[in-house]
Amino acid sequence: MPKIRVLKNRLLKAGCVCENAKGSHTKWSHHLLVNKLILSGNDGADAKPYQEKQITDYLKEITEAQ
Repeated sequence: MPKIRVLKNRLLKAGCVCENAKGSHTKWSHHLLVNKLILSGNDGADAKPYQEKQITDYLKEITEAQ
């Protein structure tokens, strides 16, 4: 399983912007999309399967919007 930092790097490379939220949560947005993605977990933690799916789906939405 990838680490949370790997998922965050994928979002950054896609052009997403990070906003801090409470605790270990981060809020991600992209200028082409209306909805935001909330990712929880510290950078060194293992990503859960549902988090990987969320990131993949969000990146797919970005590519479809372009």
